[in-house]
Amino acid sequence: MTDNNEIHIYTDGGCWGNPGPGAWAYCILSDGESLEKNGGDAATTNNRMELTAVIEALTEIRRRQWDRRPVAVHTDSQYVKNGITSWIETWSRNGWKTAAKKPVKNQDLWVPLKELRDSLNIRWQWVKGHAGNEHNERCDALVQEAIASIQTEKRQHPG
Repeated sequence: MTDNNEIHIYTDGGCWGNPGPGAWAYCILSDGESLEKNGGDAATTNNRMELTAVIEALTEIRRRQWDRRPVAVHTDSQYVKNGITSWIETWSRNGWKTAAKKPVKNQDLWVPLKELRDSLNIRWQWVKGHAGNEHNERCDALVQEAIASIQTEKRQHPG
């Protein structure tokens, strides 16, 4: 069930190599308008970029004071969707340890994502990546643009 007042967020993250240069992107659809943003990191992982995309988008919702409106987060990452809807409560309860008693990877991102989730009215939706969804494809293009920019910067300023 959707709400006409619902804000739709599409997110994506990716890397060239894993780890490697990576980027994140989001598209926020609200009131007939689209807001896009991307960013990246010269040395990261795909999962970190997927998480960062969602955190950045939800932070923007808070910044714009749209936090009373329902939000639908569309992600093509099963890691993000399953982590935030299923695994995170157990991780948190177990002191951020997995079932195998190992530290949860990317805890530094899961903690702020959980805080954002707990303060907003969010519906989580998995969307198949690279399957023709207009907004998911746009996020993927923004990710690829940001990664290309990072690689160009590295070639111009080798360090």
